[in-house]
Amino acid sequence: MSPTDHPSGDEVDAVPCSAAARRWTLVAAIVGSGMAFVDGTIVNVALPAIQRAMQANTADAQWVMEAYALLLSALLLVGGVLGDRFGRRRVFALGAIVFTLASAACAASPGIGWLVGARAVQGLGAALLVPGSLSLITSAYPKNLRGAAIGTWSAFSGVTAAIGPVLGGFLVEHVSWHWAFLINLPLGIALVAICHAHVPESRGATTGRVDIAGACLATVGLAGIVYALIEAQIEGWTAVDVVLAALTGIAALIAFVIVERRVAAPMLPLGLFRDRRFAGANILTLLLYAALGGSMFFVPLNLIQVQGYGATAAGASLLPFVAIMFVLSRWSGRLVDVVGARLPLIVGPTVAAAGFALYTVPGVGGSYWTTFFPAAVVLGLGMSITIAPLTTTVMNALAPSLAGTASGINNAVSRVAGLLAIALFGVVLTHGFDMALESARMHTRLPSELVETIFAQKAKLAGIELPPGSAAARRMVGEAFVVGFRHVMWLSAALAVMAAVAAAITIRDTPDERQKPF
Repeated sequence: MSPTDHPSGDEVDAVPCSAAARRWTLVAAIVGSGMAFVDGTIVNVALPAIQRAMQANTADAQWVMEAYALLLSALLLVGGVLGDRFGRRRVFALGAIVFTLASAACAASPGIGWLVGARAVQGLGAALLVPGSLSLITSAYPKNLRGAAIGTWSAFSGVTAAIGPVLGGFLVEHVSWHWAFLINLPLGIALVAICHAHVPESRGATTGRVDIAGACLATVGLAGIVYALIEAQIEGWTAVDVVLAALTGIAALIAFVIVERRVAAPMLPLGLFRDRRFAGANILTLLLYAALGGSMFFVPLNLIQVQGYGATAAGASLLPFVAIMFVLSRWSGRLVDVVGARLPLIVGPTVAAAGFALYTVPGVGGSYWTTFFPAAVVLGLGMSITIAPLTTTVMNALAPSLAGTASGINNAVSRVAGLLAIALFGVVLTHGFDMALESARMHTRLPSELVETIFAQKAKLAGIELPPGSAAARRMVGEAFVVGFRHVMWLSAALAVMAAVAAAITIRDTPDERQKPF
């Protein structure tokens, strides 16, 4: 979850509705945001099984995640505008319908291409669900009740973050990977029914234009860059389609900046970044969430394909990370009142960098408690120190009337960071894996036929399929993956340190941010 996945709390008047309607609205918001958020974590755990079942390479597995993240990232800000203009309940329910139907299409996928396409449609549905879920709470609850409602939503978000990967891992391990998507069907049907029967309709005070040109350019730009980064791992950097995709992506992003500076109602108001604190907070978000999103994509692959964990155990491996964030969230929020936001925003990413560095320690094998557990704990501590001060900085940087816009932009930045990082980190890991595998081939005593089998499938990385009894070959592949994995984690640590430096340079506490005692 990004640092600002919540409503702004600025002056929004609640629509008239009963107490029962408010409760149902809260339930709808929890289910909707939970579906969109947990889907990513469940699918991440399911990826090794999907890769094996569909004979897919690692680039294909990246596309399963990236297709979803691409549409969600590019259209997130547009989703909020659509809700304000055409009705929040209507757009939210439409998002639930699209997400549910796309989940069914994912489960029924006959091949990897179908699955990637269905995941893109899922991302479109999520782009309507994510901004709509909490705008419904904001519009249904009056100011004196809104904080408690948001707190309830936050608590359930923590619970779903903890349970989702474990439940998804159990279903994948004991039933089928299809259930990583089928689990959304009953939830989606129930959500649409609740919206139709109990959730009041509301609209924004102003109905701005939908920035269609900006949305299209952002989608094309991000898609071009991501395509080039992923497919270059297979085809090489000089392949015609890779070069064309990169050039198209860069050109579209340049055009996006030009359009956003000229249109009357841009989806991304670039003028807001003139504020030093707002710009600094979003730079920090981009760097830190790139490190987090990019590295955490590869952790389940390491645990399942290299370390031999089951999907359930892999899903549970990050429970310490989630638990620490859940327990320390209130403490972190109060910490801002004592020392301000600047110091935690320097210390938090620095501690997170140490957590990423600890992920470079494990090799192949070893107890979870002495390998991945310390890294998860330290990373969770670092993120816990960071998130509340980062949210505070984003919300306080601009005028209260722009708090919703600030929240939406920061949310989008965090998701774009993960989108780009998964593609970029794939390049880094693949490079390290290929170099380690070439080095191992020069010193191996494995039969030449087995070595040829390994290199014929090297695009699958640790998902290479080997004949039974090939323990030495499996270890060679696993150790090569660990080399690439360590490169990714060192890069994540460097990005986290850069985030701390960005905070030190750009964030300054205002006098009124240190008024409340513990």
